[in-house]
Amino acid sequence: MGIFDKIRGEFIDIIEWTDDSRDTIVWRFPRYENEIKMGAKLTVRESQAAVFVNEGQVADAFPPGMYTLSTQNVPILSTIKGWKYGFNSPFKAEVYFVNTRQFTDLKWGTQNPIILRDPEFGMVRVRAFGGYAIRVIEPVALLKELAGTDPHFRTEEVSDYLRTMVIGKLGPSIAAAGVPMLDLVTQQDAISGKIANALNLELRQVGIEISKFVIENISVPPEVEAAMDKRTQMGVLGNLDQYTQFQTANAIETAAANQGTVGDGMGIGLGMALGQRAVQQNAQQQAQQQAPAPAQQQAGPPPLPQGEQWFIGANGQQLGPFDRAALGGQVSAGTLTRDTLVWKAGMSEWTAAGQVPEVSALFGSAPPPLPQV
Repeated sequence: MGIFDKIRGEFIDIIEWTDDSRDTIVWRFPRYENEIKMGAKLTVRESQAAVFVNEGQVADAFPPGMYTLSTQNVPILSTIKGWKYGFNSPFKAEVYFVNTRQFTDLKWGTQNPIILRDPEFGMVRVRAFGGYAIRVIEPVALLKELAGTDPHFRTEEVSDYLRTMVIGKLGPSIAAAGVPMLDLVTQQDAISGKIANALNLELRQVGIEISKFVIENISVPPEVEAAMDKRTQMGVLGNLDQYTQFQTANAIETAAANQGTVGDGMGIGLGMALGQRAVQQNAQQQAQQQAPAPAQQQAGPPPLPQGEQWFIGANGQQLGPFDRAALGGQVSAGTLTRDTLVWKAGMSEWTAAGQVPEVSALFGSAPPPLPQV
């Protein structure tokens, strides 16, 4: 190799990057202390951006395209170097290729449950997980704020940072939605959009944007799921008595198929249970049959009101009860006189018949007793 070939090998004349990975966000071109020749070819492919950095300071950024490096297309670098009248000499600079395509293989999930207040279930702990996609919208900002001088900046280096931000926005977004827990599935898309918007307000400052955010599932603890399953079963079964009978019949059939001590024991136990069940049902039916019919279902007229009931105190004995007509017969027989004590409901004490207006009227209409012969 001649001296001129050696000199030409120390100059870089082609700058490009063909990405063979799926997770590289920033890749630094390996210059190996060689200088970039003026007139070198720079190739920036679709979904890429190239950023020149000189002595720690961002010089120029190039969108997709093919460029021949000269003072016309690196004006900032020319200013930094002080080449006011053009230049043809090589220069040293770091070239960072930034991948601007979408990175769609990012996942997130709640390590600890989020406590929410639900109108139906009260305080509930929920967990959630899903995925999201990011892309670089400001390559220079990304280099300054996150990548720095990292020669191979990958998604795993920023995923923890993004996941922390997602969890920080998830709880407030779900709570602000005001959606009951059972209806969260129907509102997942709307909640995802709100979370993405909230994240982008902060991520645009570091040159990143959430292009897609998805909530795959929102779940509750196992004990709450078990309670919800029981509640669903009760709603599906409806009549628990019929369900119990159905289950008992199935158990009897299974026990009959299993001959032996176990099957016999199960048969006896189930027989006793069915007997008790039958006794309870018969008792309920008899109570319903013996219950008096409602008043509005009686076909005949109501019973006649009872008349006055009088009692007589004669010869040291209580006689009665007598109605008004029967009292007149007692007057005729001589058993009831004006001095005879009488009483009926509502009177405070026994009173002589002649002092009771209702009874004294009977003495005027009845004939006196026959004289003794």
